[in-house]
Amino acid sequence: MSTLVDRPNTALLVIDVQNGVMKEVHARDNVIANIGTLVDKARDAGIDVVWIQHNSDELPRDSKSWQYVAELVRRDSEPLVQKAYGDSFEETDLESVLAARGISRLLVSGAQTDACIRSTLHGAIARGYDATLVSDAHTTEDLSPYGAPSPDKVIAHTNLYWRYHTAPGRTAGTVNTADVDFAVKSST
Repeated sequence: MSTLVDRPNTALLVIDVQNGVMKEVHARDNVIANIGTLVDKARDAGIDVVWIQHNSDELPRDSKSWQYVAELVRRDSEPLVQKAYGDSFEETDLESVLAARGISRLLVSGAQTDACIRSTLHGAIARGYDATLVSDAHTTEDLSPYGAPSPDKVIAHTNLYWRYHTAPGRTAGTVNTADVDFAVKSST
């Protein structure tokens, strides 16, 4: 279990599901639908949903590309963390948002698999969090022209290595959207 003391709660992180990020990703509609299902499950169980939003030259603040996709609507009561780096913890208020809510266990969803998702997973584990990747609720674009594997292989490889990731006193792992039950504490 997490190495963070007196933080028994769980949160769903929804990372960078923004128009500019999601416009040409693998299995876009299915991934967004799965994230929508996760958001609904979390809300129904009284679990915090924390939204992460990337800012960059390609995603300038307040632009259409910077906005979250229309299919997902954040509630005003749900935290929104702005970031400029892949790891959602780097130079953001994510840690203070999670600490204020007693959160030590994270379920991670969003984009892009080979950038912000991986960075945030590793950043969470390094900071003492339990971090579970929702295996069918993250995606990436096709970067094979630059030498990367195809998006389906990037996603499959990330799911494979995170399923078996370990760290002392912390848990990692993967879970499918259909198997997420926020009412049940998981050891994966």
